[in-house]
Order: sequence, then C-alpha cells, then structure tokens
Amino acid sequence: MSDINTTLLQNMRRELANIKPSAIRSFNKEVSSIPGIIKLTLGEPDFDTPQHIKDAAKASIDNNHTHYPPTPGTDGLRAAAANFLNTKYNLNYKPTQILATVGATEAIWSSLYAITNPGDQVIVPTPIWPMYLSIVNGMGLKPILVNTEPNDFVLSAQMIEDTLAQHDHVKVVLLNFPSNPTGKTYSREAIEEIAAVLRDKEIFVVSDEIYSELTYGKTHTSVAEILPEQTILLNGVSKSHAMTGWRLGIVAAPEGIIDKIITVHQFTVTTVPYTTQDAGEEAFSNGIDDALPMREEYIKRANFVHEAMTKMGFRADKPEGAFYYFAKLPEWLDEDTATFAHNLAYEQAVALVDATPFGPGAEGYIRISYASSMEDLQEAMKRIQKYLDSRRK
Repeated sequence: MSDINTTLLQNMRRELANIKPSAIRSFNKEVSSIPGIIKLTLGEPDFDTPQHIKDAAKASIDNNHTHYPPTPGTDGLRAAAANFLNTKYNLNYKPTQILATVGATEAIWSSLYAITNPGDQVIVPTPIWPMYLSIVNGMGLKPILVNTEPNDFVLSAQMIEDTLAQHDHVKVVLLNFPSNPTGKTYSREAIEEIAAVLRDKEIFVVSDEIYSELTYGKTHTSVAEILPEQTILLNGVSKSHAMTGWRLGIVAAPEGIIDKIITVHQFTVTTVPYTTQDAGEEAFSNGIDDALPMREEYIKRANFVHEAMTKMGFRADKPEGAFYYFAKLPEWLDEDTATFAHNLAYEQAVALVDATPFGPGAEGYIRISYASSMEDLQEAMKRIQKYLDSRRK
C-alpha cells in the first residue's frame, strides 16, 4: 500500500474535519459482540416488510425492470406518493412535484444542497438526529442550534422570532416531527404559529415527517398544508412500512424548487433502483394503511416502557409518536449518560443510546428505541432494574 501523501490529506475538504462517525452506530457495532445483548439502539422496526410489497418487488424483477428508471422516479411511484400525501395529510401535490430519493438521508442532502450556499444559516432545533448536524456542517453551512428543552422539546414560533432577530442570514428552518429522539410531535396550532412567523420571508422550511404515520392520539398536521409555498417536505416508507433497507425516501416541493433538487439528485445518485420504486409504489397505493397495525403495537410498547421506566425513577413524558423513549437518568444515580450506557451494555447486556450527540438539551438523557419485540423490551426492563439495584448497594 502506498504511503499517504500528507499534503493531499491536508488539502481535502475542510468541513470534513467537523464531521465524526456516527456515535450511535459506532456504539451499536461495539456492543454487538456482547453475548445475549438486547439492542435498543437503532431506529429499526422489528416488523417485516408486508408480503404484498415484497411480491411487487419480485414481479418488478420478473418484468425485467432492471434498467435505468427515470431520474425523478417512475410515473407510477410519483403518482402513488402524491396520492398518499394528499389523502393522508390534506395536501395538494402533483406527481411532478415528487422526487424519489435513496432514503430520507439523501432527501435531506439533496434538498439542502439545492437551496443553500456556503455560509447560509440554518435553524436547527435540538435535541435532533445527529445526521442533520453532520450534513449542515459538511456543506459549510452555519447551524444555529436552538435548545427546545425549556419548551417541552418543541420549537415554538417565539423561539424562531427571537432567533431571527439575532441572525440576518437564515436560509432554512429544519423541523423533524414526530421527533427522533424525543418522541414529541407538533400540534396544528404550533405549526400554524410557526407558519405565521415565516410566511413571506425568504426562508425555506425543510420538514422531515418520516414518522408521520406513527403518531399516538394526535392527527398529524404537515407544515406543507399550512405553508406549502415555502416547505420542502421529506417522507418515505422506511418507518411506516418497515422498509429501512429498501432505501426509498420522498421529497415533495413546489415546482421550480423540486426541479433544482432533482438536478442535485441526478448528479449525486442518478436514480433509485426500479425494484425499490415498484415496491414503493405498491406501499403507497395498496399499502396506504399498512402502518396502522404497527402503530397499535408501538403504542402498547411505548406505554409499557413508560410505565416501567418511570417506576425505576427515570423522568420522561409518554411518547407522542415515532418509536423512541427519551428519558433523564434518575437523580440519585451518580453516573453520566455515556458511563451508564457503557456499563449497562457490558454488565447487563442491554444497549441503549447516550443522547448527548443529539445536541443541546439532550444532556443527561438516554434514548431507547422500542422498535424491538415486546419480549425483548420486557427482558430489557428487568435487566435495567438489576443494574440500578447494583448501584444502590
């Protein structure tokens, strides 16, 4: 192997120095070798992709859909996705306003790249999925972190107003709800108040609503319903249809804006594979309500975890959506969250996430993904109790 040319290494993209490997995935990999480990780390549904969707993928191959599909997505997928969004969330998208992406991560990247220039400011409510911060920093944008913990982990219209009063180059407001990691979501009133602050300003809203089908007791209101002319809506099938490995995301945006995002997409990944798109078309059409039975099971798991964790002294609100439990360590426990997560994994074979990488407001919190089976969750709660009992002695 050739030696590294240190001069070339120093001349690589500067922003990459600010990006570190995912702490969550690194920890997940580290603990995977622990015998009997119960992993409550990743947002990975334990459900299988519905059979009718897998059958559609098989038919796609049998029909020789193995060539280049259209860059923005097939006509069938774009129509099905538009109908899904319009039917579920009272939106008004045309198929031509839809882009199929390689997962929601590419949707975030392509959207932000299309609408920003280096140095633009992006309002990022925290705690938030760390991937956002990596992408924003990697593009040379300037994240303005707004700690939402004082407002029950919801970005308020007043917080946005106060931030805009202090910064004059804001180009984007990022939203993610139901939220990873907090499990919080936004009421219709909160969305309307945010829209009132941003309306007619030269500011985009990039709204990641990938968990929109997994809301508990609340009707999901999309920002795109209230502020369609400024909103870039991100969605997909990973969480709603247990299709994380298929890598299919969706971007919906006004014409003109979506065209620019499609251009970035074309020169980044070219297109999404035909088989994935055909499976996605089936999911959005004949599987339009596939998430409902999964949601009912997630509600049961959320209630169980909340009851068990609060009895053990963790402080948290009951989740309102997604499949994450965001809790603060018991006050008596003299450990930081990184130490707690590490020791729990190696002593009791339960892996959960130290929430610190999710940004300001996440200090002292841990995140549990309850996208695991009820059997695993029940055993995990017993093991966490054993760990706490060992620390009381």
